[in-house]
Amino acid sequence: MSSIKNDTPTSVREGEQLDLSHLNAYFGAQVPAIGTVTEVSQFPGGYSNLTYFLKTDTGKEFVLRRPPFGAKNIKGGHDMGREFRVLSMLHAAGYTKIPTPIVFCDDESVLDCPFYVMERVQGVILRAHSAPKLGLSEATMRQLSEALVDNLVVLHGLDIQQTGLIQLGKPEGYVQRQVEGWYRRYQNAQTDEVPAFEQVYQWLVENLPAENPPTLIHNDYKYDNVVLNAQNLNEILAVLDWEMTTVGDPLMDVGTSLSYWAQATDGPFEKSFNLTWLPGNLTRQEFADRYAEKSGRDLSNILYYYVFGLFKNTVVIQQIYARWKQGFSKDERFGALLMGVHALTNSASKAIEKDKI
Repeated sequence: MSSIKNDTPTSVREGEQLDLSHLNAYFGAQVPAIGTVTEVSQFPGGYSNLTYFLKTDTGKEFVLRRPPFGAKNIKGGHDMGREFRVLSMLHAAGYTKIPTPIVFCDDESVLDCPFYVMERVQGVILRAHSAPKLGLSEATMRQLSEALVDNLVVLHGLDIQQTGLIQLGKPEGYVQRQVEGWYRRYQNAQTDEVPAFEQVYQWLVENLPAENPPTLIHNDYKYDNVVLNAQNLNEILAVLDWEMTTVGDPLMDVGTSLSYWAQATDGPFEKSFNLTWLPGNLTRQEFADRYAEKSGRDLSNILYYYVFGLFKNTVVIQQIYARWKQGFSKDERFGALLMGVHALTNSASKAIEKDKI
């Protein structure tokens, strides 16, 4: 694995630059131990919060997270303070597979938005556009996909009462609130008529399951949100992007992960944002079976949670597309996302029709 390199940032995208003079003035006054930022670049990938690499004159490396430009109209999303709080609570609870949180800033005179800074965890992030070129063996992909499932079981095994993580949400009625909440977000961001989406929504409403005992749920758990050891890709060093973390039915988390888990027979859009279709990876059903075995939970109704995951991802993509269409982002990737809205909706419809994930 020596040929696998750590994740590296690239130049900052046009229109997404940071005001370095304001940032350094803030650090100097509030967190002088960080030092003066001498280098700024941006981590690629992701369609939501923006992630920057900072290097300071102390020789230390940090990561800054801020909301996307034009996201102020999305209520409840991109809450930097909450994401920082989640990391702080996990850190206090002794969960080690996270970056150490450093500081949260809600003074919008600094960067025109709330943001937070955390330590950088050096390692490999396998991204859909680059991982297929790495020549990873089937055995490596098999072991890595198993490790991803096993770590999700560990996350769901944290004691939310003893750690205080229960404060992050209201688990009662979580599934129904999620279905209704994401549908409202879709309506607020809708740009085109997608009749099949309405049909998927009705199916989710009519088939609401009884809820499972709540756990901490990450809500965006996938390959490009974990940092891996370059010398041993089966070792997860850190889990990233805790912006949607809450407490609720753990199978909603599994369903979200499965909705990202493209297989070789899936369409090009589904395969464009994950590498789970590469040979050696668990199938969606094998993922569910391993999770059930390791966690002891009943996944006989996993179809519902998989369909919900596709439904939620469709709304997220629609929100991003709407921001692009309104001119808030110049990222050319976003202009093609309407195709993704149709692709994921069709995947959900087919899964319902075939009664199979």
